[in-house]
Amino acid sequence: MVPHRLDRATARRVAVRAQLLDAHRPTDLLALVDRLTFLQIDPTAAIAPNADLVAWTRLGAGYRPSDLTRALERDRSLFEHRAMVRPMTDLRLHLAEMAGWPEPGRHRDWLAANEVFRRYVLDLLRDAGPLLSRDVEDRSTVPWPSTGWTNNRNVTQMLEILAARGEIAVAGRVGRQRTWDLAERVYPPGTPAVPAEEARRLRDERLLRSLGVARPLVVGEAGEPAEIEGTAGAWRVDPAALDGAPFAGRTALLSPFDRLAHDRRRALELFDFDYRLEMYVPKAQRRWGYFALPVLHHDRLVGKVDATADRKASVLRVDAVHQDVPFTAGLTAAVDAELTALAAWLGLAGGVRRQ
Repeated sequence: MVPHRLDRATARRVAVRAQLLDAHRPTDLLALVDRLTFLQIDPTAAIAPNADLVAWTRLGAGYRPSDLTRALERDRSLFEHRAMVRPMTDLRLHLAEMAGWPEPGRHRDWLAANEVFRRYVLDLLRDAGPLLSRDVEDRSTVPWPSTGWTNNRNVTQMLEILAARGEIAVAGRVGRQRTWDLAERVYPPGTPAVPAEEARRLRDERLLRSLGVARPLVVGEAGEPAEIEGTAGAWRVDPAALDGAPFAGRTALLSPFDRLAHDRRRALELFDFDYRLEMYVPKAQRRWGYFALPVLHHDRLVGKVDATADRKASVLRVDAVHQDVPFTAGLTAAVDAELTALAAWLGLAGGVRRQ
């Protein structure tokens, strides 16, 4: 097949529209998660937890974190798996992968060495679940070895492995702590597992639809081949995104984990946007801030906002606005309006406070 030849402006607009960040805002949380395929869970609350911030960026003031909680814990229309919130309708695309995990290696070896511990956890949850991890006794035979923070965290490791295998699932949360239960009491009974190879193909197709344009390494053979002006190598594009519809953009403040900018190389190639998350960088070495928010303006990523939700003072504190390109008066006003809207959504009565 002859590759589609896209200029960078077209590629950017395809990417922005695919992520539902153009002027046509979605209005429904479930439809949003279905289109994005997942919301990444990260509890960092410098502004708000990532899943909530990504949803607000698209849905606006009508979105409430309680909407996500209700979908996960009461309606079961979404499920949490391996730090991602996904549509429950996609569960069938993950069951075969769950059943085959872990592959040969230290996870499988550790699980086999702790079979008695595994059965204890399953029996405990069957009788008393859902439970927090602190409610589960460590009965490991062989401790989990690690040079990092997971060393000897045997209960957490067993719960994570059993969830990855689809034997247990996240049933809800108490604050930030997950509660665990048998998967059969969280997932719809009788959900058919799509065979692994077909499931992978379908997941790649859905992922490409959510990205618009991506490298084959990310989405496999999904979509159609493309070449993008000013970049080297092959791309894949969702052909449905090349419908010729006019593009209408808006200004948005993005989470550092937002998929529009999450792939740093892609962001640089398509948007000329240089960025990294600096929360783990020593303060003196940061260029943009602890949790700097990328700024989208129409089809360009134009800067970063170093902001923090100061809940004690009830203000959104803005320490800096880093302009990658000179801001016009209109762009400045649009960014200010987004900051005001963000402070209001967070319930910060004092509004925006610039340092």
